[in-house]
Amino acid sequence: MTKKINLLAHLKSDFSSGLVVFLVALPLCLGIAMASGAPLFSGIIAGIVGGIVVGYFSTSHLSVTGPAAGLTAIVLTAVTDLGAFNIFLTAVFIAGLVQMLLGFLKAGTLSNYIPTNVIEGMLAGIGIIIILKQLPHAVGYDADFEGDEAFVQTDGSNSFSSLLGLLQYVQLGSILISLMSLTILILWDKLPMLKKLKAVPGALVAVLLGVILNEWLTLSGSSLAIQKQHLVSLPVPESLEDFKNIIVLPDFTALTNVKVWTVGLTIAVVASIETLLCIEAADRMDAQKRYTDTNVELKAQGIGNIISSLLGGLPMTSVVVRTSANNNAGAKTKMATIIHGVLLLLCVLAIPALLNKIPLATLASVLLMVGYKLAKPATFKHFWERGKYQFIPFIATLLAVVLTDLLKGVALGLFISIIFVLKGNLKRAYSFRKEAYVDGDIIHIDLAQEVSFLNKAAIKSTLNDLPENSKVVINAADTVYIAHDVLDLIKEFKKNRAKEYNIKVKLIGFKKAYELTNSGDEEKHVFVERKSQ
Repeated sequence: MTKKINLLAHLKSDFSSGLVVFLVALPLCLGIAMASGAPLFSGIIAGIVGGIVVGYFSTSHLSVTGPAAGLTAIVLTAVTDLGAFNIFLTAVFIAGLVQMLLGFLKAGTLSNYIPTNVIEGMLAGIGIIIILKQLPHAVGYDADFEGDEAFVQTDGSNSFSSLLGLLQYVQLGSILISLMSLTILILWDKLPMLKKLKAVPGALVAVLLGVILNEWLTLSGSSLAIQKQHLVSLPVPESLEDFKNIIVLPDFTALTNVKVWTVGLTIAVVASIETLLCIEAADRMDAQKRYTDTNVELKAQGIGNIISSLLGGLPMTSVVVRTSANNNAGAKTKMATIIHGVLLLLCVLAIPALLNKIPLATLASVLLMVGYKLAKPATFKHFWERGKYQFIPFIATLLAVVLTDLLKGVALGLFISIIFVLKGNLKRAYSFRKEAYVDGDIIHIDLAQEVSFLNKAAIKSTLNDLPENSKVVINAADTVYIAHDVLDLIKEFKKNRAKEYNIKVKLIGFKKAYELTNSGDEEKHVFVERKSQ
């Protein structure tokens, strides 16, 4: 049973966090819409719906939903292939319905099988991507859209080669504002004299001072002034008619188009996987260690995508970057997510011209701090100290996320983790030891709690290597499951090879292990497991 969340219990800190996420989300919504080949306001609409609607229905305390960089390639291809944005919106509507169905089918439980080191590798990889992608914006090079996470860029360069070319595009004004913003962000929570102002987020102070400084440089005619192309670029509706034109309705006559259903299913699957990964990451970040009902989350995402499509918005997922910013800003409940959506709605309608004075360099500084906290050196040290079986999946996931994308990175990490599990299972299925006695060698083979068919080859090899005229004790006293393949192997060994080579075999606990294996009685399994521990 999910405990009801009191949305007003931490309003002070949640409003502060929602404000920070709003500042981060604004350029990301616009950048992702631009990269997707969609109307700019479609990204803002998705951000608003993701914040207010998904935020309300979700049980996640920290997760923030909005248009995702991971869907840009799918959206761009689909809009081109389907021929019209309103037809694409029909596919988003279908995706929402499919996600709701997945929620009712309890598909969200799949996220429970993702190892912690893979989730942490994904987060660290996202952190490095943020740093690589925001450094150009911090020095005034804004050729790449905000929110891009791809390693290989559309111009053929990549995240590393772009950094090498930064010196050709440096804007001294952007560097000045970035350094000022980073100084404020670093010192805001550390200086005792600023603790009284902790309710005011450092990101807001950095943004306000960045706007004021750039306005002063512009009015004074300084060469350091940041030009329009390096500021937030939000469309400014000038009349009621302009607002009406923002809303694009889906073309439901396209429901008979097979391509529309294919795109809808693709979006549903990719968006659901990314959401589940982000939810696992959000729960890992949560200092209070609260857990999200992932099945409810899929339903909430489905409702969000349905409403977003009806208003002309992009498809959405839970997003790591915004969620991390929300956590770092001190969010306590999902009210922060809802507030960020409300602020997007109000400010885009009321003060778009003022928002367009925000330097991208300031927002890049905020994101650089988010990236550092996701990929801080302490995380690498932690997994290194836990050994290769924890570190290798972690670092492999990280590198693959940076060099390919989130889904491929997590898939690689899972693959490596599974190999290590299988390898560990083969080693831990039994222990093999000899004890010297006067009357000869007694060889002990102690089986583990679970012995699967994967262990058959190793056990077979051990039995075949037993010397003639020896004595062997095979102990299954602690075993709660033993595969029939292994039982047959041991039975055949005792009946044939042991007699042939004069090996005396003593079996312990096999009757109980066999009964537990075939009973399906979970209570017995748990009892034996606890007893053996």
